[in-house]
Amino acid sequence: MQEARFQAVSATCDNEREAMLDQSLTYVDAGVDIDAADSATDRIRRLAQRTFDQNVLAGVGAFGAAYSLRGRQLRDPVLISSADGVGTKLKVAFATGRHDTVGQCLVNHCVNDIAVQGATPLFFLDYFSVGRLDPEVAEQVVGGISLACQQNGVALIGGETAEMPGLYNAGEYDLAGFIVGAAEREDLLLGSRVAAGSELVGLPSTGLHTNGYSLARKVFFERAGYTADQDVEGLGAAVGDELLKVHRSYLKPLRSLADAGLLEAAAHITGGGITENTPRMLPAGLQARIRLGSWPVLAVFETLQRLGGIPADEMLRVFNMGVGLIASVPQGQAAVAVELLERSGEAAFHIGAVEPGTGGVVYES
Repeated sequence: MQEARFQAVSATCDNEREAMLDQSLTYVDAGVDIDAADSATDRIRRLAQRTFDQNVLAGVGAFGAAYSLRGRQLRDPVLISSADGVGTKLKVAFATGRHDTVGQCLVNHCVNDIAVQGATPLFFLDYFSVGRLDPEVAEQVVGGISLACQQNGVALIGGETAEMPGLYNAGEYDLAGFIVGAAEREDLLLGSRVAAGSELVGLPSTGLHTNGYSLARKVFFERAGYTADQDVEGLGAAVGDELLKVHRSYLKPLRSLADAGLLEAAAHITGGGITENTPRMLPAGLQARIRLGSWPVLAVFETLQRLGGIPADEMLRVFNMGVGLIASVPQGQAAVAVELLERSGEAAFHIGAVEPGTGGVVYES
């Protein structure tokens, strides 16, 4: 009896399986909408074309982008590249439904990473991956990328938009970028010009930029219990708006210092904060002595430290604390550098000096 029942159930399952196999499937049934992808690609192509210059030979839509170095007039050119992402700042974009700033953050972060080594950025490619593609969200994200590329004089020549069902939660995506720049070999900033006595000039950040967000989200959203649309005393803004402020570009002030012959080296203060990033521009046998209180700490960092009970040394090791870039200038030239930057409308602060030692960064009050 049991065997007969099993055979009947098995036959029914076989019939249902055969019926399903007879049905036609499309890519949409698997979760990938080619029409939506085509729509997104058309929007992205228009945004990218706004950034093109005469050196772009083949851009969005080609199997590979092509960029000419003709006209750059470099005698001994060196190509400098970097790849990076936006990290968990994206979680704030998901929570707020605002996707207009993360693309700008991505480009500016990558621009800064190569500008501190003396490079002029040439072209940029992005990687945008999502579980289910929303052309309007994609347009907001790439619109930010396009805007920042235009502001930095960078050509957005290609990238990848990948729809991968099941890999991301609904409404979430990942974002990464790749940048290439060029410099004369003799103009590279690799730290060799820095010496004991060199002075350090800090340039202000606009906020967290693109690092420390895992800790910031834990403090604001888990420990303090705020939602992204709530105002926080002392910030003067909703948490989401504060955390989505654009990671700024330092390309123009770095060029100003370099053109004046004042720039020895520079450090982009990203993941690892001031403590971990400043030593990256120093030769062996030298350390940085930085004066706390020599620049205004942004309210968002004071608020994070207060709400999270975060130790001071941890703050300096995670966040930029209001200084997004530190430049090394020759001994006795800090005041000159600050004045030069202030004349162009750029705030700057003399925050310390370089000295013999192996302590990385030494802080003094």
